[in-house]
Amino acid sequence: MRAITVTPGTPHSVRLVEDFPEPDTAEGAVLVEAIAVGVCGTDHEIIRGEYGEPAPGSTDLVLGHESLGRVVEDSSGALSPGDVVAGIVRYPDPVPCTNCAVGEWDMCRNGQYTEHGIKGLQGFARDRWRIPPKFAVRLDPKLAELGMLLEPTSVVAKAWEHIERIGSRATWEPRTVLVAGAGPIGLLAALLAAQRGLEVHVLNRSANGEKPALVEALGGQFHTGTVHELGREFDIVLECTGAPPVVLDSMCQAAPNGIVCLTGVSSGGRTIDFDAGALNRALVLENNVVFGTVNANRRHWESAAEALAAADPAWLSRMITRRVPVSAWSEAYSPQADDIKVVLDFEQ
Repeated sequence: MRAITVTPGTPHSVRLVEDFPEPDTAEGAVLVEAIAVGVCGTDHEIIRGEYGEPAPGSTDLVLGHESLGRVVEDSSGALSPGDVVAGIVRYPDPVPCTNCAVGEWDMCRNGQYTEHGIKGLQGFARDRWRIPPKFAVRLDPKLAELGMLLEPTSVVAKAWEHIERIGSRATWEPRTVLVAGAGPIGLLAALLAAQRGLEVHVLNRSANGEKPALVEALGGQFHTGTVHELGREFDIVLECTGAPPVVLDSMCQAAPNGIVCLTGVSSGGRTIDFDAGALNRALVLENNVVFGTVNANRRHWESAAEALAAADPAWLSRMITRRVPVSAWSEAYSPQADDIKVVLDFEQ
Protein backbone atom coordinates (compact mmCIF):
# COMPACT_ATOMS: atom_id res chain seq x y z
CA MET A 1 0.00 0.00 0.00
CA ARG A 2 1.29 3.47 -0.89
CA ALA A 3 1.52 6.28 1.67
CA ILE A 4 3.08 9.74 1.82
CA THR A 5 5.00 10.02 5.09
CA VAL A 6 7.30 12.37 6.98
CA THR A 7 9.47 12.08 10.05
CA PRO A 8 8.09 14.91 12.21
CA GLY A 9 10.73 17.42 13.19
CA THR A 10 13.05 16.39 10.37
CA PRO A 11 12.84 19.00 7.59
CA HIS A 12 12.10 17.76 4.07
CA SER A 13 11.80 14.09 5.06
CA VAL A 14 8.62 13.66 3.00
CA ARG A 15 8.67 10.52 0.89
CA LEU A 16 6.49 7.92 -0.82
CA VAL A 17 6.44 4.55 0.94
CA GLU A 18 5.34 1.75 -1.39
CA ASP A 19 4.83 -0.98 1.24
CA PHE A 20 3.07 0.85 4.07
CA PRO A 21 1.04 -1.51 6.30
CA GLU A 22 -2.69 -1.91 5.70
CA PRO A 23 -4.81 0.01 8.26
CA ASP A 24 -5.53 -1.99 11.39
CA THR A 25 -9.16 -2.64 12.29
CA ALA A 26 -8.45 -0.86 15.59
CA GLU A 27 -8.41 2.40 13.62
CA GLY A 28 -12.14 2.08 12.89
CA ALA A 29 -14.91 -0.06 11.47
CA VAL A 30 -15.08 1.86 8.19
CA LEU A 31 -12.53 0.85 5.54
CA VAL A 32 -12.13 3.53 2.87
CA GLU A 33 -10.37 3.45 -0.50
CA ALA A 34 -8.69 6.81 -1.07
CA ILE A 35 -9.82 8.92 -4.00
CA ALA A 36 -7.72 12.00 -3.28
CA VAL A 37 -6.29 14.27 -0.59
CA GLY A 38 -5.96 18.03 -0.68
CA VAL A 39 -2.63 19.70 0.03
CA CYS A 40 -2.55 22.81 2.22
CA GLY A 41 -0.20 25.09 4.12
CA THR A 42 -0.29 22.84 7.18
CA ASP A 43 1.26 20.03 5.12
CA HIS A 44 4.05 22.33 3.96
CA GLU A 45 4.75 23.44 7.54
CA ILE A 46 4.98 19.81 8.71
CA ILE A 47 7.27 19.00 5.77
CA ARG A 48 9.52 21.91 6.83
CA GLY A 49 9.76 20.29 10.27
CA GLU A 50 7.94 23.07 12.10
CA TYR A 51 5.60 20.68 13.92
CA GLY A 52 3.82 17.34 13.61
CA GLU A 53 3.57 14.33 15.90
CA PRO A 54 3.75 10.68 14.84
CA ALA A 55 1.18 8.09 15.78
CA PRO A 56 1.98 6.11 18.95
CA GLY A 57 4.49 3.36 18.27
CA SER A 58 5.78 4.99 15.08
CA THR A 59 8.50 7.46 14.20
CA ASP A 60 6.69 8.50 11.03
CA LEU A 61 3.47 10.32 10.23
CA VAL A 62 1.28 9.77 7.19
CA LEU A 63 0.40 13.19 5.80
CA GLY A 64 -3.01 14.34 4.58
CA HIS A 65 -5.99 15.75 6.47
CA GLU A 66 -8.16 16.93 3.55
CA SER A 67 -9.60 13.54 2.65
CA LEU A 68 -11.91 12.02 0.09
CA GLY A 69 -12.61 8.33 -0.29
CA ARG A 70 -15.10 5.61 -1.11
CA VAL A 71 -16.32 3.13 1.50
CA VAL A 72 -15.18 -0.45 0.95
CA GLU A 73 -16.81 -1.93 4.04
CA ASP A 74 -18.30 -0.88 7.35
CA SER A 75 -18.72 -3.61 9.95
CA SER A 76 -20.95 -1.28 12.00
CA GLY A 77 -23.54 -1.01 9.22
CA ALA A 78 -23.68 2.80 9.47
CA LEU A 79 -22.32 3.27 5.94
CA SER A 80 -22.65 1.28 2.73
CA PRO A 81 -20.00 0.18 0.24
CA GLY A 82 -19.62 2.85 -2.43
CA ASP A 83 -20.60 5.76 -0.17
CA VAL A 84 -18.40 8.81 -0.78
CA VAL A 85 -17.00 10.08 2.51
CA ALA A 86 -14.51 12.45 4.09
CA GLY A 87 -12.84 11.81 7.43
CA ILE A 88 -13.13 14.28 10.30
CA VAL A 89 -9.63 15.40 11.24
CA ARG A 90 -9.69 15.99 14.99
CA TYR A 91 -10.57 13.45 17.69
CA PRO A 92 -11.43 14.38 21.29
CA ASP A 93 -8.86 14.12 24.03
CA PRO A 94 -8.98 10.99 26.22
CA VAL A 95 -9.60 12.81 29.51
CA PRO A 96 -11.94 14.30 28.18
CA CYS A 97 -12.17 18.03 28.83
CA THR A 98 -15.61 19.60 29.20
CA ASN A 99 -15.82 20.47 25.49
CA CYS A 100 -14.51 17.19 24.11
CA ALA A 101 -16.95 15.33 26.36
CA VAL A 102 -19.90 16.81 24.45
CA GLY A 103 -18.49 16.48 20.93
CA GLU A 104 -16.98 19.97 20.70
CA TRP A 105 -13.42 18.75 20.19
CA ASP A 106 -12.68 21.83 18.09
CA MET A 107 -12.83 23.79 21.36
CA CYS A 108 -10.57 21.41 23.34
CA ARG A 109 -9.32 23.06 26.52
CA ASN A 110 -6.30 20.92 27.40
CA GLY A 111 -4.68 20.34 24.01
CA GLN A 112 -4.70 16.54 24.28
CA TYR A 113 -6.77 16.08 21.12
CA THR A 114 -5.32 14.17 18.16
CA GLU A 115 -5.54 15.01 14.45
CA HIS A 116 -5.19 12.87 11.33
CA GLY A 117 -2.02 13.72 9.44
CA ILE A 118 -0.98 16.34 11.99
CA LYS A 119 -0.88 15.17 15.60
CA GLY A 120 -0.82 11.57 16.79
CA LEU A 121 -3.04 10.01 14.10
CA GLN A 122 -1.97 8.69 10.71
CA GLY A 123 -3.25 10.84 7.88
CA PHE A 124 -5.29 10.09 4.79
CA ALA A 125 -2.55 10.24 2.10
CA ARG A 126 -2.51 6.45 1.70
CA ASP A 127 -4.35 4.03 -0.55
CA ARG A 128 -6.69 2.84 2.21
CA TRP A 129 -7.60 4.14 5.62
CA ARG A 130 -9.96 3.28 8.44
CA ILE A 131 -12.09 5.49 10.60
CA PRO A 132 -14.85 5.12 13.21
CA PRO A 133 -18.33 5.75 11.72
CA LYS A 134 -18.94 8.85 13.85
CA PHE A 135 -15.89 10.49 12.24
CA ALA A 136 -16.92 9.70 8.66
CA VAL A 137 -19.09 12.26 6.85
CA ARG A 138 -21.16 11.00 3.92
CA LEU A 139 -21.11 13.31 0.89
CA ASP A 140 -23.50 13.97 -1.96
CA PRO A 141 -22.37 11.69 -4.84
CA LYS A 142 -21.89 14.74 -7.06
CA LEU A 143 -18.94 15.65 -4.80
CA ALA A 144 -17.10 12.44 -5.68
CA GLU A 145 -14.29 14.47 -7.26
CA LEU A 146 -14.56 17.55 -5.06
CA GLY A 147 -15.15 16.32 -1.52
CA MET A 148 -11.58 16.96 -0.37
CA LEU A 149 -12.77 20.57 -0.10
CA LEU A 150 -14.95 19.55 2.85
CA GLU A 151 -12.22 19.99 5.47
CA PRO A 152 -11.42 23.64 4.65
CA THR A 153 -15.16 24.29 4.20
CA SER A 154 -15.80 22.92 7.70
CA VAL A 155 -13.43 25.54 9.09
CA VAL A 156 -15.38 28.40 7.50
CA ALA A 157 -18.72 26.78 8.36
CA LYS A 158 -17.66 26.97 12.00
CA ALA A 159 -16.54 30.57 11.50
CA TRP A 160 -19.93 31.52 10.08
CA GLU A 161 -21.80 29.72 12.85
CA HIS A 162 -19.86 31.66 15.48
CA ILE A 163 -20.28 34.96 13.62
CA GLU A 164 -24.03 34.46 13.56
CA ARG A 165 -24.16 33.43 17.20
CA ILE A 166 -22.25 36.55 18.22
CA GLY A 167 -24.47 38.66 15.99
CA SER A 168 -27.55 37.41 17.83
CA ARG A 169 -26.48 39.36 20.94
CA ALA A 170 -28.57 42.28 19.58
CA THR A 171 -30.64 43.31 16.61
CA TRP A 172 -28.24 42.84 13.72
CA GLU A 173 -28.84 43.01 9.99
CA PRO A 174 -25.44 42.63 8.31
CA ARG A 175 -25.15 43.48 4.64
CA THR A 176 -21.46 43.69 3.79
CA VAL A 177 -18.62 41.18 4.17
CA LEU A 178 -14.90 41.62 3.64
CA VAL A 179 -12.80 38.49 3.17
CA ALA A 180 -9.07 39.20 3.42
CA GLY A 181 -7.18 36.59 1.43
CA ALA A 182 -8.25 34.60 -1.63
CA GLY A 183 -6.71 31.25 -0.82
CA PRO A 184 -8.96 28.20 -0.38
CA ILE A 185 -10.22 29.32 3.04
CA GLY A 186 -10.93 32.84 1.81
CA LEU A 187 -12.72 31.71 -1.33
CA LEU A 188 -14.83 29.22 0.60
CA ALA A 189 -15.63 31.89 3.19
CA ALA A 190 -16.78 34.09 0.31
CA LEU A 191 -18.88 31.22 -1.06
CA LEU A 192 -20.70 30.82 2.25
CA ALA A 193 -21.18 34.59 2.45
CA ALA A 194 -22.73 34.63 -1.03
CA GLN A 195 -25.00 31.74 -0.04
CA ARG A 196 -26.24 33.97 2.78
CA GLY A 197 -27.15 36.73 0.33
CA LEU A 198 -24.52 39.18 1.58
CA GLU A 199 -22.54 41.74 -0.42
CA VAL A 200 -19.14 40.11 -0.77
CA HIS A 201 -15.77 41.83 -1.09
CA VAL A 202 -12.53 39.84 -1.33
CA LEU A 203 -9.12 41.46 -0.91
CA ASN A 204 -5.96 39.72 -2.12
CA ARG A 205 -2.39 40.91 -2.60
CA SER A 206 -2.41 39.99 -6.30
CA ALA A 207 -4.95 39.49 -9.08
CA ASN A 208 -3.15 36.61 -10.78
CA GLY A 209 -4.79 33.39 -11.87
CA GLU A 210 -8.38 32.33 -11.34
CA LYS A 211 -9.05 34.16 -8.09
CA PRO A 212 -10.66 37.36 -9.45
CA ALA A 213 -12.94 35.37 -11.77
CA LEU A 214 -13.97 33.02 -8.97
CA VAL A 215 -14.97 35.95 -6.76
CA GLU A 216 -16.84 37.65 -9.60
CA ALA A 217 -18.68 34.39 -10.36
CA LEU A 218 -20.08 34.57 -6.82
CA GLY A 219 -21.36 38.09 -7.52
CA GLY A 220 -18.58 39.51 -5.36
CA GLN A 221 -16.04 42.28 -5.87
CA PHE A 222 -12.33 41.51 -6.02
CA HIS A 223 -9.81 44.05 -4.70
CA THR A 224 -6.04 44.38 -4.42
CA GLY A 225 -4.04 46.74 -2.24
CA THR A 226 -4.51 47.22 1.49
CA VAL A 227 -7.58 46.95 3.70
CA HIS A 228 -7.26 50.63 4.58
CA GLU A 229 -7.25 51.63 0.90
CA LEU A 230 -10.75 50.19 0.48
CA GLY A 231 -11.95 53.30 2.28
CA ARG A 232 -14.99 51.79 3.94
CA GLU A 233 -16.16 49.68 6.86
CA PHE A 234 -17.79 46.25 6.79
CA ASP A 235 -20.36 44.55 8.98
CA ILE A 236 -18.37 41.31 8.92
CA VAL A 237 -14.67 40.80 8.28
CA LEU A 238 -13.06 37.38 7.85
CA GLU A 239 -9.26 37.57 7.98
CA CYS A 240 -7.83 34.53 6.20
CA THR A 241 -4.15 35.42 5.68
CA GLY A 242 -2.56 35.55 9.12
CA ALA A 243 -0.32 38.38 7.85
CA PRO A 244 0.09 40.74 10.84
CA PRO A 245 -0.48 44.04 8.94
CA VAL A 246 -3.62 42.61 7.32
CA VAL A 247 -4.85 41.28 10.67
CA LEU A 248 -4.50 44.67 12.32
CA ASP A 249 -6.00 46.59 9.41
CA SER A 250 -8.94 44.16 9.30
CA MET A 251 -9.67 44.76 12.98
CA CYS A 252 -9.90 48.48 12.22
CA GLN A 253 -12.39 48.16 9.35
CA ALA A 254 -15.37 46.78 11.24
CA ALA A 255 -18.51 48.90 11.17
CA PRO A 256 -20.33 49.69 14.44
CA ASN A 257 -21.52 46.40 16.02
CA GLY A 258 -19.22 44.67 13.52
CA ILE A 259 -17.62 41.26 13.91
CA VAL A 260 -14.10 40.33 12.88
CA CYS A 261 -13.24 36.64 12.60
CA LEU A 262 -9.57 35.65 12.46
CA THR A 263 -8.95 32.33 10.67
CA GLY A 264 -5.33 32.84 9.56
CA VAL A 265 -2.46 31.80 11.83
CA SER A 266 0.42 34.26 12.12
CA SER A 267 3.99 32.99 12.29
CA GLY A 268 5.00 35.47 15.01
CA GLY A 269 8.35 37.13 15.49
CA ARG A 270 7.42 40.39 13.78
CA THR A 271 6.93 43.70 15.60
CA ILE A 272 4.66 46.37 14.12
CA ASP A 273 4.31 49.96 15.28
CA PHE A 274 0.58 50.19 15.94
CA ASP A 275 -1.77 52.43 17.89
CA ALA A 276 -3.35 49.83 20.17
CA GLY A 277 -5.13 52.55 22.15
CA ALA A 278 -7.05 53.74 19.10
CA LEU A 279 -8.06 50.17 18.28
CA ASN A 280 -9.24 49.60 21.85
CA ARG A 281 -11.29 52.80 21.75
CA ALA A 282 -12.96 51.78 18.48
CA LEU A 283 -13.74 48.26 19.66
CA VAL A 284 -15.26 49.47 22.92
CA LEU A 285 -17.22 52.46 21.65
CA GLU A 286 -18.57 50.62 18.60
CA ASN A 287 -19.43 47.33 20.35
CA ASN A 288 -17.17 45.41 17.99
CA VAL A 289 -16.06 41.81 18.48
CA VAL A 290 -12.81 40.21 17.34
CA PHE A 291 -12.45 36.44 17.76
CA GLY A 292 -10.33 33.59 16.48
CA THR A 293 -11.44 30.19 15.27
CA VAL A 294 -9.76 26.93 14.24
CA ASN A 295 -10.80 23.38 13.34
CA ALA A 296 -14.41 22.12 13.40
CA ASN A 297 -16.66 19.53 15.03
CA ARG A 298 -19.10 17.17 13.34
CA ARG A 299 -21.90 19.74 13.31
CA HIS A 300 -19.71 22.06 11.23
CA TRP A 301 -18.64 19.25 8.91
CA GLU A 302 -22.28 18.42 8.19
CA SER A 303 -23.08 22.09 7.61
CA ALA A 304 -20.11 22.30 5.26
CA ALA A 305 -21.32 19.23 3.34
CA GLU A 306 -24.68 20.95 2.81
CA ALA A 307 -22.95 24.13 1.60
CA LEU A 308 -20.81 22.24 -0.92
CA ALA A 309 -23.80 20.24 -2.16
CA ALA A 310 -25.63 23.54 -2.78
CA ALA A 311 -22.67 25.11 -4.59
CA ASP A 312 -22.06 25.11 -8.34
CA PRO A 313 -19.79 22.08 -9.00
CA ALA A 314 -18.16 23.92 -11.91
CA TRP A 315 -17.17 26.77 -9.56
CA LEU A 316 -15.74 24.32 -7.02
CA SER A 317 -13.80 22.53 -9.77
CA ARG A 318 -12.13 25.81 -10.74
CA MET A 319 -10.67 26.05 -7.23
CA ILE A 320 -8.67 22.89 -7.89
CA THR A 321 -5.80 24.21 -9.98
CA ARG A 322 -3.73 21.02 -10.13
CA ARG A 323 -4.46 17.29 -9.80
CA VAL A 324 -1.26 15.32 -9.35
CA PRO A 325 -1.09 11.51 -9.55
CA VAL A 326 0.63 9.66 -6.70
CA SER A 327 3.32 8.56 -9.15
CA ALA A 328 4.39 12.23 -9.35
CA TRP A 329 3.69 12.93 -5.69
CA SER A 330 6.58 15.37 -5.14
CA GLU A 331 5.00 17.82 -7.60
CA ALA A 332 1.96 18.11 -5.34
CA TYR A 333 4.18 19.42 -2.52
CA SER A 334 6.06 21.89 -4.76
CA PRO A 335 4.04 25.13 -4.76
CA GLN A 336 3.45 27.04 -7.98
CA ALA A 337 2.60 30.72 -8.31
CA ASP A 338 -1.06 30.41 -9.31
CA ASP A 339 -1.98 27.46 -7.09
CA ILE A 340 -5.27 27.64 -5.21
CA LYS A 341 -5.92 24.03 -4.24
CA VAL A 342 -3.58 21.21 -5.22
CA VAL A 343 -4.92 17.66 -5.01
CA LEU A 344 -2.99 14.40 -4.80
CA ASP A 345 -5.00 11.91 -6.86
CA PHE A 346 -4.94 8.27 -5.76
CA GLU A 347 -7.06 7.06 -8.70
CA GLN A 348 -4.84 8.26 -11.57
